[in-house]
Amino acid sequence: MSEFSNSKRVRRSSRIIVIAPDDRVLMFRFDVPGRSPFWVTAGGECEPGETFEQAARRELLEETGIVADPDLQIARTTPEFITVEGEPVQADERYFIVQVPAARIDISGHTDLEQKVMTQHRWFTLAELSDWTEALFPENLAEIIRHAEVS
Repeated sequence: MSEFSNSKRVRRSSRIIVIAPDDRVLMFRFDVPGRSPFWVTAGGECEPGETFEQAARRELLEETGIVADPDLQIARTTPEFITVEGEPVQADERYFIVQVPAARIDISGHTDLEQKVMTQHRWFTLAELSDWTEALFPENLAEIIRHAEVS
């Protein structure tokens, strides 16, 4: 029996919190037709048979060009949402942190869909994460990062 009580497909995904030396956090802006813009961390759905850790390494490379082993999982969220393709899902999202030496990325590995909907990327301060006018997911990202720094 699943720990989720609804009939939606469970979408397993890894999210990577990429942090530059000046404590700035990488976020991608999504502009999906018919929806308000929103910002999310790097990451995406696990492929069949892929662990969350393997997906985190793969997604990090594909979306940022960064080759790194993410730290241990620091958080988990289970939101329900509609994917950019229009499918309602129950997410099982695992969060990992990667510290990078510079605030530079390479987005040439983005898929055609990512090129269409991931219209911007930006390095946010923790204060900006807590006070941004557009939606940021997860909504408690700054808290997750602060908790990870203490642990």
